Amino acid sequence: MEQATFLKINPADSVVVCLQPKKKGDVIDIDGQQVTLLQDTPAGHKVLLRDVREGENIIKYGYPIGHARKDLKAGEWVNEENLKTNLSGTLEYTYQPVDEKLSIKKENRTFKGFVRKNGDVGVRNEIWVVPTVGCVNGVAERLVKQLQRETGCEGVDSIYAWHHNYGCSQLSEDHENTRKVLRDICLHPNAGAVLVLSLGCENNQPDDFMKMLGDYDKQRIRLLVTQKVEGDEVEAGMAILRELYAIAKEDKREEVPVSKLRVGLKCGGSDGFSGITANPLVGEFSDWLVAQGGTSVLTEVPEMFGAETILMNRCETKELFEQTVELINNFKNYFLSHGEPVGENPSPGNKAGGISTLEDKALGCTQKCGRAPVSGVMEYGDRIQHNGLNLLSAPGNDLVASTALASCGCHIVLFTTGRGTPFGTFVPTMKIATNPTLAKNKPGWVDFSAGQLIEGRTMQELLPEFIDKVLAVASGEKARNEENDYREISIFKNGVTL
Repeated sequence: MEQATFLKINPADSVVVCLQPKKKGDVIDIDGQQVTLLQDTPAGHKVLLRDVREGENIIKYGYPIGHARKDLKAGEWVNEENLKTNLSGTLEYTYQPVDEKLSIKKENRTFKGFVRKNGDVGVRNEIWVVPTVGCVNGVAERLVKQLQRETGCEGVDSIYAWHHNYGCSQLSEDHENTRKVLRDICLHPNAGAVLVLSLGCENNQPDDFMKMLGDYDKQRIRLLVTQKVEGDEVEAGMAILRELYAIAKEDKREEVPVSKLRVGLKCGGSDGFSGITANPLVGEFSDWLVAQGGTSVLTEVPEMFGAETILMNRCETKELFEQTVELINNFKNYFLSHGEPVGENPSPGNKAGGISTLEDKALGCTQKCGRAPVSGVMEYGDRIQHNGLNLLSAPGNDLVASTALASCGCHIVLFTTGRGTPFGTFVPTMKIATNPTLAKNKPGWVDFSAGQLIEGRTMQELLPEFIDKVLAVASGEKARNEENDYREISIFKNGVTL
């Protein structure tokens, strides 16, 4: 069968997406009409199917992605130069629930995880050093390197220090955000043991911070306040770490139901294929996981703008709807309070890849969460309380959002990308390529290629392979970022630094 060179995503669309580069004068034959291209158009970009007047909406995914800046002719290349966002300030919304039942078979799938004392399950068994303040980052690094040298990491998956710049000289919400994320890291089930490393005089006071952990496993989570150590704080830290290592190395993987798995949904370096290949594939996985009793989490609130009503109307209750409205409007007010426009989000890389407005990006971005109902809404730093699909407050920034997904309790982040990125956060961060070129050029970054969907593979063929891949990573297979040792955290900051 001849491979398609363009795609009309929704019957209502006024544009098609070029699956391959097209030349001026090429003819698209669609819906009984022929459209001649008026400009060279790159792959992933949009071509207009009919004439539109200045101010008229342009439709993609069945929804407006903005309006024409001027009169446009059929066959024109639609991009940020001739398309303008419809987004502005906060809005009032009406709850119009959509009750869509997913007919997905429940399977008795399992993965090999680490069952913790409190019943949580981890997909890694690592030893972490968590600084309460950036002042002791250097000490944390020395401790980790020495323990790595002594043990060779034998019996554990990894040994890491999670550096950050905060924990002191922060006020109110920023200070609490830091404390919450660090708390969440300490309690994450991917850690078999944690050393909380403090200076002693920081705003994030160590004793108060430890109280935030609640009823934690005191055998596996220990505190060292370096200012209280008489002599060498590194040797004091090593004495604790050796004890923690002796405990963690005895942990073994065991079969656990896939209902225990929690994944974060993220995209970055998106392109015109994101909403056609990788995001829909991840959305199908998310629906499958939810149908098994598992959990997925969608974040990047600014990248919901323009598609937010789709999510709101999938909320299971009126209360969740109201929480989602607050989630959206609070983030819009955050933009406006800094004098920034609500609708400016696509990066230069996004635009080069074929994403022209924030609505264009959002309608593709939200494909990652499939069609499942929304069963939970979380503020930044909150931990997962409900199985099923959850929404989480965090910005679109790749490092900040991925850290937020991990800190809320996700075991793995599924990260779709059309441009490519090497980074990872403190849990396995799987990269799913939107196009075959990226997968071919960056095999050291990419874990799975959804670009196969534009090479003739079907979603029905590819989804089982993707499920197997995610469960393999959950069972211990290293994601590319882990193989490359690319791992870090980034905490959201809004206010004043003293």
